[in-house]
Amino acid sequence: MENKDAVDSVAVTEPAKVQVWDAWVRLTHWLLVLTVAGAWATRKLPGDWFQLHTRLGYCTLVLVVTRLIWGFVGTRHARFAQFVRGPRSIASYVSGLFAGRNPPIAGHNPLGALMVLALLGLLLGQGFTGLFASDPDIFEYGPLAGFLATATSRELTGWHEQIAEIMLVFIGLHVVAVLAYLIVKRENLIWPMFTGQKKASEVPSGEQITGSRVWLAIIFAALVAAALFWAVRSAPVVEPAFF
Repeated sequence: MENKDAVDSVAVTEPAKVQVWDAWVRLTHWLLVLTVAGAWATRKLPGDWFQLHTRLGYCTLVLVVTRLIWGFVGTRHARFAQFVRGPRSIASYVSGLFAGRNPPIAGHNPLGALMVLALLGLLLGQGFTGLFASDPDIFEYGPLAGFLATATSRELTGWHEQIAEIMLVFIGLHVVAVLAYLIVKRENLIWPMFTGQKKASEVPSGEQITGSRVWLAIIFAALVAAALFWAVRSAPVVEPAFF
């Protein structure tokens, strides 16, 4: 009887959870972690990893473009209109952050929204420049490099490398911010990106989601992948395309 009462007590006191992140947002987040880390590693490791680097770039582009589309047609907290805020709202949030008086926010907070936009923009730029980049000195050519003059392609190669360095800085800032929220504010932003759930006390009433509509996101991803496949297949061949 005592054990049963203890279990019932735990069940009563355990905070209720509600869904805020859909499955596609979470899948995209962690797949991007893998593809970006893999793309970085394939440029730093000894040996010829260019073919794998290119394929990881394809995956990253498909994920980013689909996430951008999902930002307009996805579930509540995936949509840009839901979490992107203007300067006044951002300043108010920062002020409240230091004063400890910000109300609960189900999705991205205004500062987190800026990081989301920055990372998506950098990833898009990185993927786009990679398609057209080339390095004839080591016989490496992006799949769409044949559309451009060599000088232009080499210039985009420089941008591709610079964006990679900038992106590492933003990724570092993102990780530090998430850890700061966990350690200082005792707010775990990591686990909900696995489960999709937050404590009901952290989510304003009526802001939970009831489904993910993953099937729709998969359709968009397939269309983006098909368009990229067609572009690569249609490009003038400088080197064999790795698709």
